[in-house]
Amino acid sequence: METIPRFIDTTLRDGEQSPGVVFSLHEKIRICSLLDKVGVPELEIGTPAMGRRETEEIRTLCSMGFEFKTIAWCRGNIKDIKLAARSGTDSVHISFPVSSIHLKAMEKDELWVLEHLLETMDEAMSLFESVSVGAQDASRASSSFLKEFVGAAKFAGASRIRLADTVGILNPFSATGLVSSIHDLYRDLPIEFHGHNDLGMATANTVAAFLAGASCLSTTVNGLGERAGNAAMEEVAMALELSAGIRQPLNTGYFSELSECVSKASGRRINESKPVTGSMVLTHESGIHTRCLLKDRNTYELFPAERVGKKTQSFLIGKHSGRSSLKDWLEKSHLSITNEMCSLLLAKVKALSEQKKSSLTDEELVTLYKEIHSIKNHQLWNP
Repeated sequence: METIPRFIDTTLRDGEQSPGVVFSLHEKIRICSLLDKVGVPELEIGTPAMGRRETEEIRTLCSMGFEFKTIAWCRGNIKDIKLAARSGTDSVHISFPVSSIHLKAMEKDELWVLEHLLETMDEAMSLFESVSVGAQDASRASSSFLKEFVGAAKFAGASRIRLADTVGILNPFSATGLVSSIHDLYRDLPIEFHGHNDLGMATANTVAAFLAGASCLSTTVNGLGERAGNAAMEEVAMALELSAGIRQPLNTGYFSELSECVSKASGRRINESKPVTGSMVLTHESGIHTRCLLKDRNTYELFPAERVGKKTQSFLIGKHSGRSSLKDWLEKSHLSITNEMCSLLLAKVKALSEQKKSSLTDEELVTLYKEIHSIKNHQLWNP
C-alpha cells in the first residue's frame, strides 16, 4: 500500500521560536487560513505554557473551524498537559530530552525520563484522544536508550513518536539509519521526523526519513525556525514529488502566497534564490539557456511557475543574454529591428550590464534601442 506523507506544520510553534519573531493573532489567522487551503492535515499551533495570552490565542484559532487538526506542544510535566487541555486543541505533543547532552544540561537522567513519560502519558490520555511523544535530540541519543524510550511511549499509548534532529547533525544516510532502526523495531507505531537545518540538510534529511519509514513530517513554511531553521514544507513537498516520485497531498498552488505571507509576518526576507518560492528561481538570463527555454521551458525548469502559484517570468536581459532572448524581448515590446541593429544593441546591452553589474530594466533597454535607431538614421542621412 502506498504511503502518503502526512505533514505536521509547526510554523506557529517552532517557527515563532526564531529569535525576534512574533506573530500577531491577525497574522496567525492569516497563516492558518492559507495552511488550510494548502491542505496541511495537522498544525502544531503553539505552546500553552507560554502564558495566558498564548492560550487564549490558541483557543481562538481552534474555534475558527479550520479543517486541520490542532496540536499543543508541551514539556514532560502534568502542569503543561493541563494547560494544553484548557487551550482546546485536538491533541497534544509531549517532548522529552533523550540525549546525555540534554539530560545533563537539564539535570535529569534516563530513569527520570521513563518515570515522567508514564506519569504524563496517563494524564494526557485521560484528556486527549491523540497523544504524540517527542524524543528531543534523538539524533545524539544512545541507540539503546532511544529504543527503550520509544518502546515505553508505545506501551503508554502514544499515537506516534517524533524523532527530532534538534541541532541538525544528521545527513541523509544517518537520518535513514536512525529512522530505520526505530521503524524496524516498532513497525505499527507511526514515526514523525523533525529536522533542523544547521548544516543545510533539513530538507534532504526529511525526504530520506520518509523513504526510511517516517510517515509524518514536521516542517515549517520557508524553513522558519530556531537558528538555521527547520525543513521547509514547500521544499520537502516538491522534493518528494519530483525527486522521489512520491505522491504528496498538498495544494502547491498556494505555496508562493503562503511563503510571502509568512515572510512578511516574521520579518524574515525570502532569499531570492530560495528553492521553490524564491523570486529568482524561475528567472533566466543566460543566452544558452533562454534559447532552449523559448522552445521548451522544461529544458531548464523543473516545474512550471503556476505549479507553486507564480506567473511565468520574462527573461532578464544583461551581460549573459544572447540574440534569441533579446529578440524575444523586442517582439513582446512591439519593437522592430534588423539583425545588424540587433547585434549592435546586444553589444551595448552587454557593455551597460557590465558597467552596472546587473541586468537592465525595460526603460534602459528602450533607451539603448532608441540610441541604435538614432545612430542608424544618422548614417542613412549622412553616408
